[in-house]
Formats: sequence, C-alpha cells, structure tokens
Amino acid sequence: MAYSDIKDPSAHFQTMLWTGNASSNEITFDGNSDLQADWIWHKEPNDSNGWHQTDTSIGIANYLASESTAAEYGVGSAYVSAIGSNSITYGSGDSSFNSNSVAQATWAWKANGGTTASNTDGTITTTTQVNSDAGFSIVTWAGGGTGSLGHGLGEVPDMWIVKNRDYAVSWAVGFSVSGTLGGTSNYLSLNTDGATSTYNNIWGSSPVNSSTITMAGDRSVNISGNDYVAYFFKSKQGYSKFGKYVGNGSQNGPMVHTGFKPAFVIMKRSSGTGAWHLFDNKRSGYNYANDVLQPQDTAAELSGQTYQFVDFLSNGFKVRRATHGPNVSGSTYIYMAFAENPFVAGGVPTTAI
Repeated sequence: MAYSDIKDPSAHFQTMLWTGNASSNEITFDGNSDLQADWIWHKEPNDSNGWHQTDTSIGIANYLASESTAAEYGVGSAYVSAIGSNSITYGSGDSSFNSNSVAQATWAWKANGGTTASNTDGTITTTTQVNSDAGFSIVTWAGGGTGSLGHGLGEVPDMWIVKNRDYAVSWAVGFSVSGTLGGTSNYLSLNTDGATSTYNNIWGSSPVNSSTITMAGDRSVNISGNDYVAYFFKSKQGYSKFGKYVGNGSQNGPMVHTGFKPAFVIMKRSSGTGAWHLFDNKRSGYNYANDVLQPQDTAAELSGQTYQFVDFLSNGFKVRRATHGPNVSGSTYIYMAFAENPFVAGGVPTTAI
C-alpha cells in the first residue's frame, strides 16, 4: 500500500459551514490541524447569490467570482476582514455574503501564510506564494505579452487556473493530462459550461516544466498592461489528485482511484458541454446523497438525494449519476480532488462512509 507524506490533510485544506450574522463573524476551522487560509472560496449554498474567491496574494480586500468574467472587485473589509492562524473573520457583508441567519460555505487552502517571494525563473518576473508539501502555489504578475513565468512548485504542475484581475474576460484552466484537455493550445473556462476550447499555444509552444510555464500574449492570460493571478497544483500522494476519467452513462459509474478518502471533488466534462460539479464532505450526508454546487453558475445547490451524483469512498470516488452531469457515456472528464484522509495513515487503512 502507498503511504502519504501528508498525515493530516486538514493542515492544508478544509471546508467550513457556518451561519451568517451580517456583522463581524470569526469562524474557526474544525479540522484535526490548524489551517491558516491563503486561498478562499465562498458561496451561500442555498440561494442563487454569486461566488467569492480571494487570496492573501491579491489581498483579502479584493475578490473574484468564478461564475463571472468580471475583473477584480475591491470590497475592503466588508467580506473577509482578517485571517488568523486557524480562523477567518468575515465582515458585515451584503445580501450575498454573511447574510444574517443564512447558511454559508467556505473552502480554504493553505499556501505560505501570506509570505511571498519574487521569482525570476521565467522571462516575466512573478510573485509566488508556495506550499511545496501540498503541491500548491499562488502566482501574481504583470502581463508582458508572450513569455515564460515561474510558478514556484519545483515540479511539473498538473493543473492551473488563471484570471485577469483588471479586465472582464473568462478564466482559463489548463491541464497537463493527455486527452481532450492536455496540450499547449487547450483550455477550459471556469465561468462557463463549455467544452475544451483552443487558442494557438495559449500555454506556449512547449509543455509546462518544473519551473516555468509560457503563456501567450492573450488578454485572458498574459497581455501587457493587465495584472494576473494563477493557482498551480501538483498531485500529492494521499492528499490531492488531478486527472481524468471516461463516463459510462450508468448508475454503476466509473470508480476513480485517488488513493485517499475525498473531502472535496470538482469534475468537468472536457470533451463536450457540461457544468462544473463541486462536492464536499460537509454539505451532505451519506453516499450518493452528495449535494452539488456548480462554480460557473450562481444557482443553489442540487440535492444529491434526488440526483444521486457520486459516492465518496476510502480510496476515491464512484460516479453514480446515469446519462447526465458527470457521467455522459464516452465523454472525458477532468477532476481535482483533495483528501479527508489518506487511504493509509499511520499504517491503518481508512474506511468509507
């Protein structure tokens, strides 16, 4: 059995459910380890209000929205007002954030506690914040036209998400896996349900390497005069996995082996139109009753009890939805997953719910 170097995934990623109060609201993480958050996603799961993404590199006074092409919003301390060693303090918010008595959901990843470094590995200097143990980096830079950028991971990333902070243009998502998404010209948009799109060498004329990625002089990823942020990921045994599977259109769907019990999974059909599907282990109950949110959409979550999307298992996840959503027969899907527990921790295999 494969052992993980990360014994407690909650030191690097956690989901928190909380209730808004329309005032200063400190939320303490409840994992086995403390988590100092650096990249934060937020949604009110039971309503049709939008998404909010912020991080400690662009500054917590600013946020982006996954369902939107919009440029970065500046909101001061109204949304996220402070980040502690194991907590996030939310401000007074508005009707879409920290609303009084309204259910809230936060997904948070650790990078480097907000400490950044200048990276000159590429032709364009970047500012990087890196958690090498967890295979995650936050990278910001001033666009410079076609050029290479240092991502800081020291390994070839498996997935990356890029957003222009200054201009209303789609998010761009790249993947290094082969198939319908891998390659230097292929990308998905986080804010749409569209299939893989192509732009001539959007990720450069050669594949991403262990220190740099080349990005075309396109407004979505690297045009001069605009500022950008990107999130890079590398699979880490027992903690994270980025890959692909092929749907079979059956309720006895594909079993996707990750090597850990998932806490969080996003999948997206890359060979055709299909929504992004986000699942976690906090918003829903037992297997197949896993509620889903769609990051390209503001809609409220869909009931897993009704639609029977996916099972979380001790060593991966099994797709249960027949013919629709994340399991169209013959279609290719990409996914990103983070662990609740490694499959083997301390020499003892974990168990499924």
